[in-house]
Amino acid sequence: MRPEETVDFHIKFTWQGIARWYNDVAAQYDSTMATGYVLLNIDQQQGTPSTSLGPKMGMEPTSLSRLLKVMEDRGFIRREPHPEDGRVVLIFLTPLGLEKREHAKDAVLRFNNAVQEKVSKTDLNGFFRTMNKINILIEQLNEELHHEENHS
Repeated sequence: MRPEETVDFHIKFTWQGIARWYNDVAAQYDSTMATGYVLLNIDQQQGTPSTSLGPKMGMEPTSLSRLLKVMEDRGFIRREPHPEDGRVVLIFLTPLGLEKREHAKDAVLRFNNAVQEKVSKTDLNGFFRTMNKINILIEQLNEELHHEENHS
């Protein structure tokens, strides 16, 4: 089987193209796609616990910690202790972070609108159903893998 005949080839190829486009747009605002993604996942009013960002974004804690440090150094975010649980650190957007968040939001909307103009609602719904089925399958395969590891 040739690579272009596999499902993962098409998913990876497409995602790399999307990521390249988002990074090109973000670079115009002296940012990155990863930074924009974090900015979009922080609650603007309540802040967001740093520990909940990683799972939301599928990032490893070490990578996220590095990215949050860079974002704090650049003035996009600030960290505050949780008022009720001192073990938890809340991440808040600064005024500059809010501005950068708007750029990221605009890029996401621009991309999605462009796709919706070129791809029919029926095809998009089919795509979403297919991706959902693939994600469920991945969860099942991971469960099987971990089940096998625990019984080896």
